[in-house]
Amino acid sequence: MKFLPTLFLLSVLTLAAGAAPLALHPENPHYFLYREKPTVLITSGEHYGSVLNPDFDYVKYLDTLAADGLNLTRTFSGSYAEPEGAFGIAANTLAPKPGRLLSPWARSDQPGYANGGNKFDLTKWDPVYFSRLKDFVAQAGRRGVVVELDLFCPMYKDPQWNLSPMNAVNNINGLGAIGRDEVHTLDKNGGLLAVQEALVRKIVTELRDADNVYYEICNEPYFGGVTMEWQHHIVDVITDAEKGFPHRHLISQNVANGAKKVVAPHSAISIFNFHYANPPTAVGQNYALNKVIGLNETGFKGTADDHYRMEAWEFILAGGGLYNNLDYSFTAGHEDGTFAYPPKQPGGGNPGFRKQVKVLGDFIRGFDFVRLKPAREIVRGDLPKDARCQVLAEAGRQYAIYFKGAPGLKWQLDLPQGNYRAEWIDVLSGKASYSRDVRQSGEAPAELQNPLDLREVAVRVRRVE
Repeated sequence: MKFLPTLFLLSVLTLAAGAAPLALHPENPHYFLYREKPTVLITSGEHYGSVLNPDFDYVKYLDTLAADGLNLTRTFSGSYAEPEGAFGIAANTLAPKPGRLLSPWARSDQPGYANGGNKFDLTKWDPVYFSRLKDFVAQAGRRGVVVELDLFCPMYKDPQWNLSPMNAVNNINGLGAIGRDEVHTLDKNGGLLAVQEALVRKIVTELRDADNVYYEICNEPYFGGVTMEWQHHIVDVITDAEKGFPHRHLISQNVANGAKKVVAPHSAISIFNFHYANPPTAVGQNYALNKVIGLNETGFKGTADDHYRMEAWEFILAGGGLYNNLDYSFTAGHEDGTFAYPPKQPGGGNPGFRKQVKVLGDFIRGFDFVRLKPAREIVRGDLPKDARCQVLAEAGRQYAIYFKGAPGLKWQLDLPQGNYRAEWIDVLSGKASYSRDVRQSGEAPAELQNPLDLREVAVRVRRVE
């Protein structure tokens, strides 16, 4: 895409506004405060190449997210790229065409980059890259979309390391003559640590006034030899770089695939993200941290919608504050999310699925959700085999409940005395399929029953005066 002078000026003015950035909500830090409103981040976004792939029209992409009612995107910094065909991904936005990788570091005058074009100079910045990065963040902010900027990524295999500007074969500085498992370490990095520190300081300085960005230290650091000491060091670099800023941005750590209990976290980390976290054990294990627990990558469960929709509902209704489905229908040339990926793609995503994700967002935002807490124990009843239930509640006031695999189920809800209104919501359409008044006068739990025709259903129960 081309940069228009007027558009870029507007972007700079937006960044210069200096509003307080995305923060943990002071009353309930399992959720966010964004532009003075309680916020849950829910999306289905592209495969992280919005900035580093100059053939990707991010304005059209962000327009699509906003039109679909989604409010988060995830993007990589350009310190990492993938070869075409990596992980079986078709039209991968993280795999720019030969000669097209846009990195924070400027190209030199010496040919020889592994995927076309000149090598990189790790002592110089590329102004085109930073113009694109700042405009991307500003355009996202104008549409109410928060940007998760992943600073680094492990070099999973040699093909990824072979494309990194930090590899000695791809730069003119003689740095990075090491193995791929040594790149993100404090003691074996071949001179790259100073380069990485400079990159972090440059990025956080350029985005100092953006209110819609947070920084993830490293994508999937549990691969590729990334050490915890190095991760904590990068956190220290971010906090030191921002110490004189009027506002500081949130920092995220990607903890594990699936679930893992976080032990001895760095005090400056505010978001703990997981990948492929179904069932949502990761939320329960780490809820006591009093920070946001997120699921920011999905996949490897086929291309159909059902698993990812159920995963989203379970995670958010278990107390998670962030969900990002990895949506392979966004590609260069199909920034409206209509790419028809092959049936063996390692994940899903499509316009219909994004409508389903919006239903979840509308449902949770229909509550005063800052006052909700996980309360699975207040729903009683024998669930069928493989059925699931998640509950958020503010006792005596509001209840958000999700069932899957329990059509027609008779169940009980512990309710204090009072009058309530219960609604059963079709998670595909967002419409109420059934409702009833509940008058609770005794100590016995209220008796309720799910519709027979819905194998997935959300239930909204509110006190009425």
